[in-house]
Amino acid sequence: MTEKLYDQDAYLHEFTAVVKSCETVKNGFAVELDRTAFFPEGGGQAADTGTIGNARVLDVQETEGRILHLTDRALTVGETVSCALDFEQRRRRMQNHSGEHILSGTVHRLYGLNNVGFHMGEDCMTVDFDGELSAGELRLAEDEANAAVRENLPIRCFFPKPEELETLSYRSKKELEGAVRLVEIPGVDLCACCAPHVRRTGEVMLVKILTAERHRGGVRLTLLCGLDALEDYRRRQAESSEVSHLLSVPKEQIAEAVKKQLAQQAQQKERIAALSLALVQSMADAFSETAENIVCFDKLLDEIAQRELVNRLTAKCRIAAVFCGNDSDGWRYIIGSRSVNLRAEAKTLNAGMQGRGGGSPTMLQGRASADAETIRRFIETFGNIDTSDKMYKNCEGKGNLF
Repeated sequence: MTEKLYDQDAYLHEFTAVVKSCETVKNGFAVELDRTAFFPEGGGQAADTGTIGNARVLDVQETEGRILHLTDRALTVGETVSCALDFEQRRRRMQNHSGEHILSGTVHRLYGLNNVGFHMGEDCMTVDFDGELSAGELRLAEDEANAAVRENLPIRCFFPKPEELETLSYRSKKELEGAVRLVEIPGVDLCACCAPHVRRTGEVMLVKILTAERHRGGVRLTLLCGLDALEDYRRRQAESSEVSHLLSVPKEQIAEAVKKQLAQQAQQKERIAALSLALVQSMADAFSETAENIVCFDKLLDEIAQRELVNRLTAKCRIAAVFCGNDSDGWRYIIGSRSVNLRAEAKTLNAGMQGRGGGSPTMLQGRASADAETIRRFIETFGNIDTSDKMYKNCEGKGNLF
């Protein structure tokens, strides 16, 4: 059995070990050492990475009592090798995990809620509690957790004797068998946990709740601690500075400035919608009623205005087709008819326009890649209609039609 150095000293990040076995596996090599400071994935925390000799450690898993290190190259069995953890990564994870214990213990003490789910990702941690918490309750829990950080309390990781364990009241998300490792923060938390932790709460630096959302009848929190929380604050500060600069307002006035911008945008959207309808009516008026097909092209209409134009034109003709875009980037099309089953004709229409799309018997929409002139000729003659006396108009110089 591999000696677990991480249980003895969470700060040990360089050590020597003997290679007990090395097996070829799917993504590299599974290496077993006689002792290791590499923490295997467990308890919601990812495995440590680093090096064993000249091999890179990509993952560590504990399987059937064996701790296996996934490496990118083979190692010689029986060789004594120098090992090194990516300790900055380990330190940040310890800060986050210890901070999570502080917050979870605080929530349990204040509100009687249990931590029923924990995951530490690369960007943040998530913690699930079996009950809901108000904004005020979360604020108090965060304040109390950071008070525990400031007190710089000792964090003790230990394996109590079975008779001692029976007398202790500790948090645990599942029934445990065998030796139980407890993490104790005096007056704050006592919890079963297999992961490495910092020595004192002061090393956590900061506990910051980022978001809270309802989850399976309880609440899911995302949070950051330590150096990760500091870096997150720096990113947010840089972003707020950039937004402040773009809006030409002090940082403390960003929210009000954004509200003002949104109100102005809403007014502009209303004005644009009104102008679009006026433009659509003008474009529709440019066509006389006909038994033939009408086709027109535009560069500016949005999809709503395009659909409205088709609706107005279908009252005047057999098939109305409106194309928005250009020859280089292709055309967004909407085709309407009150007399032709367009769904039945969709395959033929798309083939003639080099297009893709579909819809209902009265309306099709999609995209076409043929050039405008090819599309115009195809739509004008679609259905073998006599085109000797077309009523559609070539609208160059009339808005965006041509």
